[in-house]
Amino acid sequence: MLFKLSFRNMKKSFKDYAIYFLTLVLGVAIFYMFNSIDSQQAMIEVSQSTREMIQLLIQMLGMVSVFIAIVLGFLIVYANNFLINRRKREFGIYMSLGMGRRQISGIILLETILIGILSLAVGLFIGIFASQFMSILVAKLFEADMSEFTFVFSKDACIKTCIYFAVMYIAVIIFNTLTISRYKLINLLTAVKKNEKVKLKNPIISILIFIASSVLLGYAYYLVTGGVYELRTDEQLLKPILMGVIGTVGVFWSLSGFILRLIQTRKSVYLKGTNMFVLRQLNNKINTNIVSMTVICLMLFMTISALSSSLSIQSALDSQLEKFTPVDVNLYKTAYLPESYVSSYSGKTIYNTEEQIEDSRHLVSYTLETNGYDMNNLKDIVEIPIYAIPEWTLKYSLGNYYEKAKSQFSMLTYDTPESVIKISDYNKIAKLYGEEEYSLNDDEYIVLCDFEQMIDLRNETLAQNSNIQINGKTYHAKYNECQDGFVFMSTSNMNAGIILVPDSFEIKEENTEQYFLAANYNAETEEEKVTLDNELSGYDDNSVLYKNVTDKGIDLEGTTKISLTEASKGLSTIIIFIAIYLGIVFLIASSAILALKQLTESSDNKQRYTILRKIGCDEKMINQALFRQIFIFFMMPLTLAIVHSIFGIKFILSMLAALASPEELLPSIIVTAVIIGAIYGLYFLATYFGSKNIIKEEE
Repeated sequence: MLFKLSFRNMKKSFKDYAIYFLTLVLGVAIFYMFNSIDSQQAMIEVSQSTREMIQLLIQMLGMVSVFIAIVLGFLIVYANNFLINRRKREFGIYMSLGMGRRQISGIILLETILIGILSLAVGLFIGIFASQFMSILVAKLFEADMSEFTFVFSKDACIKTCIYFAVMYIAVIIFNTLTISRYKLINLLTAVKKNEKVKLKNPIISILIFIASSVLLGYAYYLVTGGVYELRTDEQLLKPILMGVIGTVGVFWSLSGFILRLIQTRKSVYLKGTNMFVLRQLNNKINTNIVSMTVICLMLFMTISALSSSLSIQSALDSQLEKFTPVDVNLYKTAYLPESYVSSYSGKTIYNTEEQIEDSRHLVSYTLETNGYDMNNLKDIVEIPIYAIPEWTLKYSLGNYYEKAKSQFSMLTYDTPESVIKISDYNKIAKLYGEEEYSLNDDEYIVLCDFEQMIDLRNETLAQNSNIQINGKTYHAKYNECQDGFVFMSTSNMNAGIILVPDSFEIKEENTEQYFLAANYNAETEEEKVTLDNELSGYDDNSVLYKNVTDKGIDLEGTTKISLTEASKGLSTIIIFIAIYLGIVFLIASSAILALKQLTESSDNKQRYTILRKIGCDEKMINQALFRQIFIFFMMPLTLAIVHSIFGIKFILSMLAALASPEELLPSIIVTAVIIGAIYGLYFLATYFGSKNIIKEEE
């Protein structure tokens, strides 16, 4: 009997369950999708380093899934509470007919199980098919072999999804049982909520608070954009965050106080059609949902910022790779090792062997040849020394701007000597890289720098006082600003400073800091390049070179185009997937809360719509009023979230200047708009049609 009753109730109340069911289905589908990305065989056919990045991605998604499960669990309980409140009178009738609380709890239990099983089945069905596109996306981002791509069902992801959502449903059951146990018959039978009075705030106070909140938000926007480099500590970063939260609360609090009064002054607008009714309904909603509107706005803000920023970072990294990886390999080693030195970590004295000392006196090619590497594997070889002059430190270069630099970049070691390269040596590298070559007079030097934050500091120094005295001779900067250029390959513009000096610049041999080598692989195919790359980078267990240098303790380091490409794609993919995962869940949560708030308001205010019908409004006018009301209700937090996001994205891009650029932002904004439009719009339509059905119900 209870099963039949539960099933009949679920069918009858399907319109009430729509938002709840939609939230469950989307939650299950998203959860399964992001926990099944390792299921494709195509992603296994990759290099060792890429496989490690995929495993890292899977581990991070697993940790994020715990947080996601908590958010979804809260959301499901919140949505379920709406359903329980909608059915108080129904439960009261059951109790008046002799049904006990245990039986009512049994009905709700069966309904929860039925809707849970159904939503889990539908969500898994959607998630399984959607995960195939996810697998294709991951494989494409990691440039995996797609030849063995097949339709795959992830058993592990399915089991994980079922377990997590089973725990959520159990939480719902416990919540429902506790809720029903507290109800009294009289309260259930009289559960129709009385219309809340529209509380009109003092318009003058509201305007003042609105202005103050706007100023507060404006100052917060300035701090995260114009004053971004002043945010050096957690406490300083917390300041604009708190200002943003307080300002958002203030805006929503004040809106309910003066918008209605403002429009009331324009009689032609206020008295037109159902505008009076719509405005009073909105005023009441804002007035009673200030906290929830703030939370929803902030969640939407995080969604927009996360999606737009992550996608732009991925695009920027891809576009920068080609520029900053112009050759196949960079190798470098420490030059002129001393006989002994004191370790900065342990404080112990480290003694170098004669073999290590001897090797440090020669170029990188010497190390390769003497340790069994076939130099015929390389072509376009360029080797240069890089110097470090003890008195020419970063602190000395910055001069009067040292204190400012220290306050902004406290992590830098300012007593470390600058990297110095003779102009002819650098031009060899520049020619190989396809970069601009330079010339210098005997009393000039050039600063190369492409790291955005350091560029500003160095340019201030060069513009004010560029004279440097070394070895009793004065040198001045050829240019009053940094020039573009780099030596070491990277995934982006990470060169914080290299000094180019004329060939006549006197440098002692023992001031050689590093020996550097740049070259291409002597290979025709990508497969051959990968083989040579594995041998040179040490991924090949049979590499004679790395076995020998390891045994001898020779400090040979390097990076390759292939490894940088894989690392870049791995980093961007991890950022994208975690941002999309969190962003979509926050979007679902904020949309669902908005929808449930509106459905609750519609249920509580059915009498008002009945009055509209009695005074002559037809269904078309009522539906138009309802549509405008819901549309404005949905747009208010989204509009403010978009404004927040404009400045939030600017802040993120300034913090990650080496990884992202504003030029890459437009495509990511378009993709973000599509995602938000699809999910947010779906909840909006579900809310509108659900509210239409509610206000048509007979009392």
